[in-house]
Parts: sequence; structure tokens; C-alpha cells
Amino acid sequence: MIPGSFEYHRPATLDDAVSLLTEYGDEARVLAGGHSLLPMMKLRFAEPAHLVDLNDIDTLKGITEEQGVLHIGAMTTENELIASSLLREKCPLIPEAAELIADPQVRNRGTIGGDIAHGDPSNDHPAVMMALDADLVLRGPAGERVVPADGFYLGTYYTLLEPGEILIGIRVPVPPSGSGASYQKLKRKTGDYATAASAVCLQMEGDICRKINIALTNVGPTALKADEAMQVLAGQNINDSLVGEAVRKAMAICDPAVDLRGDVEYRTHMAGEMTRRAINLALERARGNRS
Repeated sequence: MIPGSFEYHRPATLDDAVSLLTEYGDEARVLAGGHSLLPMMKLRFAEPAHLVDLNDIDTLKGITEEQGVLHIGAMTTENELIASSLLREKCPLIPEAAELIADPQVRNRGTIGGDIAHGDPSNDHPAVMMALDADLVLRGPAGERVVPADGFYLGTYYTLLEPGEILIGIRVPVPPSGSGASYQKLKRKTGDYATAASAVCLQMEGDICRKINIALTNVGPTALKADEAMQVLAGQNINDSLVGEAVRKAMAICDPAVDLRGDVEYRTHMAGEMTRRAINLALERARGNRS
């Protein structure tokens, strides 16, 4: 199928983009990499009258560090995340997750901001950003505001973005010494969305886990923060028994859709297994990162 008719806009500045979104309201949609929006348009699931393409706005691209915080422009592509020596050194979970997204062609155009802002529960970066305690920078007609990634998702394709707002950047605190992280993803084939996936970030102090975040991909209407699973492990000397209990708590919050990737029981079980693997690898990495 082909999409319905629409008017195409390619603003050169962020102010121009916000003005266009404000002018056209619900009839306008932002275009970043396009890998989520354009297929929906072809199927007539989405029929915007106006497309606002952000690809000419250079201020929305790039990766820098300021005072222990990584700043990532929303239009930074997946391949740019993978190639970033700064991210490899300071927060390797981000390029690790990016390498698991789709295929090289998609990663060459797809952006981190588009993946986050679309609100698709099968996208990978939402859970990763929740696990990293990231903040999202939003810009709209009323100015700029910063919101936590944890709480940004209200439902499938439904986020805290207000009319006229654009996700312009992501702020990620650099994990301290003694931290470890992992993103474990099960998918049927290269290019597919996750059957289930789990992002884990933790910080060790000696043999004690002082902090841990666990977030799940594609097993609910949004990315899910596994709070009760985190409570099992925080403040503990983690062993196999505790990991097993945390896995059960993570599985308990899963409510995956039934599709070609599997039924509810299978996808829930795989979410547990991905969580187990992510916890164990994050622990191994944290123990190797002690100063």
C-alpha cells in the first residue's frame, strides 16, 4: 500500500519545527528516521496531513559529556551511537543495545530520539533509558522541560509529549565505578523486534548491590520497570536464589501481546530468562569495573 496525501516540511531550525507543529496541531507528525512512522502510514494506520522532517536540524545531533552527564542529540543515529568512543568508554550499554536493533541499513537512518519518542513497546531504547536513569529533554511552544524516562510512557504510542513538543535530547548520568550493565534480547531473526528483552544496570559496593534498575521490552503496553524485582536484589549480596526470586518478580508484571513471536506464557518465560542473563552479566561486569 501507499500512504495518503500529505504536505512535507523540512525546517532548518528547531524553532521552525516547533512553529510548524504548533500551527498544524494534531494533523502534523515528526519525521526522524521514519522506520516506525512510514510503515504505519503505508498501512493507513497513521494519516498525518503534514510531515515535519527534522533531518536538517544539526543542533539535534551529536554526543558530548558535561560534568558527568552524557548529552545525546535526539537525531543521533543508531550507527553513530555504535561508533561513539565516548559511549563505549562511559556507557557501553547504549551502543550494545543499538547493535541489537534491526539491521545495518536501518541503523544507518534510525535515530535514538525516534525510537524513544514513538512510544512503541517493542522499541529497545525506552527500557535501556529507564534502566540508566536517563532524562529526556523536550522542547515545545512553552519552552524546554526535562522529564525522567521512567514515567514518560503512559500507554502504547502514548507519552508525556504535549502538542507541539519535540524530544530534542537525552541526558544520561555516567555510571560510577563499580557499575555494570547488560541488555539481553531474544528475537526470532535479524531485524525483528524483541520477543522479550531486559535491561539491567547495577552498582556494587564490595559484595553488596547498592542499586539496581531492571526494565523490560515488549512484554507490556509500554517498557516496564520491574520495581519489585529490583527490591529483591538492592542491598543484598546477590546469589542464585535471589536472582531466581527477582526473575519471578519480573515475570509477574509481564502482560505481552499474543503474536507470531509467541503466546503469553512463552514470552513471559523468555522475559524472565533475559532478565536472569542480564543480571548475571551486569554483575560480572560490575565486579570487573571496581576501582
